[in-house]
Amino acid sequence: MARFECRQCGLVYPESGLVSVCPKCGSLFTLNDLEYQPNLKLNSPGFWAYQDMLRIGDLPCTYLGEGQTPLVKRDHAYQEFYAKLESLNPSGSFKDRNSAITISFLLNRKIKEIVEDSSGNAGASIALYSAGFGIKSTIFIPEGTSGPKVDQILRIGAQIREVPGEREMAHNAVLDEVQRRDVAYASHAMLPFGLASYATIAFEIYEQLGEMPGRVICPIGHGSLFLGILMGFQAICESIGVQQRPKMIGVQPERCAPLHAEWKDRNFKQTHISSLAEGTMVSKPARGAEIIEKLNKDYDDILAIPEDEILPACHELAAMGIYVEPTSAMVFAALKKSPITHGKTVLVFSGNGLKYS
Repeated sequence: MARFECRQCGLVYPESGLVSVCPKCGSLFTLNDLEYQPNLKLNSPGFWAYQDMLRIGDLPCTYLGEGQTPLVKRDHAYQEFYAKLESLNPSGSFKDRNSAITISFLLNRKIKEIVEDSSGNAGASIALYSAGFGIKSTIFIPEGTSGPKVDQILRIGAQIREVPGEREMAHNAVLDEVQRRDVAYASHAMLPFGLASYATIAFEIYEQLGEMPGRVICPIGHGSLFLGILMGFQAICESIGVQQRPKMIGVQPERCAPLHAEWKDRNFKQTHISSLAEGTMVSKPARGAEIIEKLNKDYDDILAIPEDEILPACHELAAMGIYVEPTSAMVFAALKKSPITHGKTVLVFSGNGLKYS
């Protein structure tokens, strides 16, 4: 039965309040024992069809259109792939799945105000869902975040605090705010709820394809999206009695690729504070250790994409009818670097091209 627990000491997530780390040992909470049970699928919209599988049946449904995103078949240079268009969620990014389930927990716990730190997409998403369900939000963003994302947050009516320096500085600033005001921190990176909502992407892919894909290519920032999808496929394998899940390929920008460095047994040192793939400029991925633990060195892979390959990938995708932001386009650049394998290939496109200027 799916449950949220501390990944170190096993403490079950508290039934009240909103904590980002375990109060007992200081570790992150994670998702354990997820099951894929098609007989429990509901006639509900979006990813809420899987509500009973996720064991969140007592939570209010905060649906704004998230989930059940299209899976579109495309061809490139004799290589077929399927585009999972998370870019078509309500705010324009995959973060809406996380925001929906997080806001549901907040409503259930009668929390009326939150803070969050974000490079743009998570902030725009949580601001949208907060506004839609009567919760006040303040978003801390790194200085220089793309204009369309900032405009989106402002139009929604959330407060913005712009923080100088790299992405990590916004995170530190929001932690200071939590200490100063004792306000709830709705962290998309540290809270475990999003792992369950992202696992439903794997459920959808499996059902849309009618079979298990051969490989899935996905961007990694803090890593919740990648890890949640991986967990989803593991649950499907256990349910249908298949030993081998899809090959998982994680993608980071070369300018900030800490997990790629660890994967290749190299030292990582942050040397840049900006990249076109701003959504993945995370020097200390919250879910990095869990991802490395779950991957198979002889099967999976983590790639780093050079900066000069990101924008051309964006343009090539647009010419194929897929309009995404640079962070998303990295998965297509990765496809071109990856040998053709058996089974169908799915690329997870995380953010809409309208968010980039």
